Amino acid sequence: MASPLQLDHLPADPLLHILSYLDFRDLINLSIVSRRLNDLSNHKPLWKHLCTKHWLLTEEDQVKSTRSWQGLFKEYYSDLGRYIQFYPNLKRAWVELKSYLQQRCPRVIASLKDGATEEELNNMEAQIGCKLPDDYRCSYRIHNGQKLVIPGLMGSMSLANHYRSEVLLDVETAAGGFQQRRGMRCCLPLTFCFHTGLSQYLALAPVEGRSLCQSFYPSPTAQESSAIDMFITGSSFSQWFLSYVNNVLTGEYPVLRDQIFRYDQDRSCVATTGDITISVSTSFLPELSSISPPHFLFTYRIRIEMASSASLMSSCQLDSRYWKITSSDGRVEEVQGPGVVGEFPIMTPGKVHEYASCTTFSTPSGFMEGHYTFHRLDNEEEVFQVAIPRFHMRCLPFKKASVSDASSRHEDQDDVEDDYDELHGLQMPVYEGGWCPRHS
Repeated sequence: MASPLQLDHLPADPLLHILSYLDFRDLINLSIVSRRLNDLSNHKPLWKHLCTKHWLLTEEDQVKSTRSWQGLFKEYYSDLGRYIQFYPNLKRAWVELKSYLQQRCPRVIASLKDGATEEELNNMEAQIGCKLPDDYRCSYRIHNGQKLVIPGLMGSMSLANHYRSEVLLDVETAAGGFQQRRGMRCCLPLTFCFHTGLSQYLALAPVEGRSLCQSFYPSPTAQESSAIDMFITGSSFSQWFLSYVNNVLTGEYPVLRDQIFRYDQDRSCVATTGDITISVSTSFLPELSSISPPHFLFTYRIRIEMASSASLMSSCQLDSRYWKITSSDGRVEEVQGPGVVGEFPIMTPGKVHEYASCTTFSTPSGFMEGHYTFHRLDNEEEVFQVAIPRFHMRCLPFKKASVSDASSRHEDQDDVEDDYDELHGLQMPVYEGGWCPRHS
């Protein structure tokens, strides 16, 4: 009769392979089961894998520390253990963001502050009387926001005489701006713009219709209420921050003139007519919009490019524009006029012309399409049209404050869109060169 198989007699390699699937807590528990499992659970590659997975540590980090991989894991865990579920994603995002912006936005990188300490974060909680979310604390352990300088890390927008650039606030400044006023109770500012006074906030308590850890822009409201209208930017700090970083890294938000611009680029929103290609990106401006009354302002950036392979005889000049503007309730407005933002660009092979303009809707979304009219430079009688692809604009998700029961009754964007079908008279014409309506 064969003797029972004993753990001590099993080969090490398959056991180590099994142990590689275990978490650090399991390895620690196994180490007290038997001498064999204690030896196996201390295997260096197991702890190297865990250090890489949870703390993003490298061979170089381990050599510099002079500690074993297991000792290095314990060192980081004793300092950052409460953030272990958030740290790898947030740390990776910070590293990749800084690498991406190092040459593109050196001023932004230079403005980043070193991480806050646990003591500073604990003192902040004591000062504001609210608990900070662990993902917020984790990110601020990595970088304590940025210095109060321009440009801001959290994106810019520039159009005519309007400029906005949002700084990621450090904990001291954020604590100083903590809100307890009616309608903004337990709201911590995340960002700030010097030019507009605009801030995004993080809800530290589920009060006045907000969800815990929701990030938002407060929207002006015509009524006095214990709740406010708000444009929602994220469901948690990590979702808000990681989504933004992803948009930067993928080029969704372009870097222009040493600043990050929060334009949404639809890669399919491109139309080519002959040798000329038109592409469009859009952005919603919450600081110039309101939910009650409904007034939603969007800016769009248009790129006009003539192929470098075009012949010199194809050179042309833009004469006029035509827009067909459709709001989400089906109302249509047509606008036409000379040039674009007061200019009549000449297009030659390889030439690129870009400009930004804006429009408003009385509904939360809408779309535009149209064409430009050009004439050839060597034959002014040869006139032709270049199609502008249809591009959609949609405001941020929002919550509308309820007057009757501000603490619990709130409508989301899908619920209130139907209400706008009955509203009239608020849609403005497209602004092609300033902020005053052309038809005023």
